[in-house]
Amino acid sequence: MVRRRRQEIHVNHERWLVSYADFITLLFAFFVVMYSISQVNQSKYRVLSETFVQAFNSPSHSLPSPDEQSEEAALPGTLNPIQVGEPAKTPAPSSIDIRNEHTGFNDTNQRDVLTEISDLFVERFADLIADNMVSVAGNELWLQIELNDSILFSSGSADPSAQAQSIFDEVSLILKEYPNPIQVEGHTDNVPVNLPRYPSNWELSAARAAAIVKWMVQKGVDPVRLSAVGYGEFQPVAENTTDAGRARNRRVVLMIARKSMPRPGVTVSAGAPAALSASPAMDDLLNNQATAAAAQFTGSVLQADSAAFTSANTQETLATDGVSGQNSSISLSSEASAASVSQ
Repeated sequence: MVRRRRQEIHVNHERWLVSYADFITLLFAFFVVMYSISQVNQSKYRVLSETFVQAFNSPSHSLPSPDEQSEEAALPGTLNPIQVGEPAKTPAPSSIDIRNEHTGFNDTNQRDVLTEISDLFVERFADLIADNMVSVAGNELWLQIELNDSILFSSGSADPSAQAQSIFDEVSLILKEYPNPIQVEGHTDNVPVNLPRYPSNWELSAARAAAIVKWMVQKGVDPVRLSAVGYGEFQPVAENTTDAGRARNRRVVLMIARKSMPRPGVTVSAGAPAALSASPAMDDLLNNQATAAAAQFTGSVLQADSAAFTSANTQETLATDGVSGQNSSISLSSEASAASVSQ
C-alpha cells in the first residue's frame, strides 16, 4: 500500500504587512481628523455665533401673552399645549448671569457698546474726521480713537493746547457714561529730543499720555478705568523719512476695551505678613529659598567628592607601600640565596 505523502504547509512570513498597513492607514486617518478639527474658520464661527444670538434673542421666540394664547385657542384646528405645574414668576439667575455679575460684563447689554461709542465719536467729531485729524477704528475687543498730535500739543511740550482741552472735554463727556477700561497711548516720531524735562521720546510720549489722563479725570472719568502708556517712536504707522509720515506718527491713541480683565494676584488674610501680601514678594521669597537649597546641595556634593578623592588617594598610597614591601622582601630573599650559594 502506497503511503500518502504529507503536503507541506507554507508559512507566509510577510503576513505582518497586512496588520502594519491597517495600522498606518488608521494612524493617517486619525491625524487628518485632528488637523481638520484644529483649523477653525474665524469668519464662519463669528457668523454662526451671531446667528445663534439673533435666533435666541428674537422677539418671535418669546412666550406669548395670555391674550395671545386666548386668541390662538379660539382659532379652529389649533393645538394648545398642556401646562404642567406653575410657571416661575421670578426665574433664578443662570450661571451665565452669575458669572456676568462677578465680571461686570453682560453680553446682552454690552454687545454693541463699542459700536454705540463709535457712533457717538463719529457724530461729535465729524469735522475732524473729515480733515483726517481724528480716526475711529475697532474690532470685537477694542475701539481705537486716534488723534493727530498737531492739534493737541506744541513741539516738545506735554501741555495740552486749548483745542486739545476742548476735544477731550467732549471725549470725557462721552466716555464717563460707560464702564469700559481706557488706555491712553502716546506716540512720537523718530526725531530725537534732548530737553531737561524730557531727555528722550520715551518721557515725552508718556508725559503726553499722562496729561490726557489727568485732564479726563478732572472732567469726571473714573481714574480706575484709565491708564497712560508711552511708546516713544517705536510703534510708527508711517515711514519717518518724510514730513507727512512723521506727522502721522505723532499721535495720541485712546484704546477702549470691551470689558475689563481681572489681573492675577494673591489673596491673603489680614493677619498675613506684609512680605507675603503680593505676588512679587512671594516670588522673591521662593527664589531665595530655592537659591539657598541649591547652594546647600552643591556644598554637600563637593564634600562627598572631596571625601571620595581623599579615600582614593589613601588606597593608592597603601597599594604603593604594599608593592614597595613586596619588592623589599624579594630583594632580601635574593641576597639570602646568593649568600647560601657562596657558602
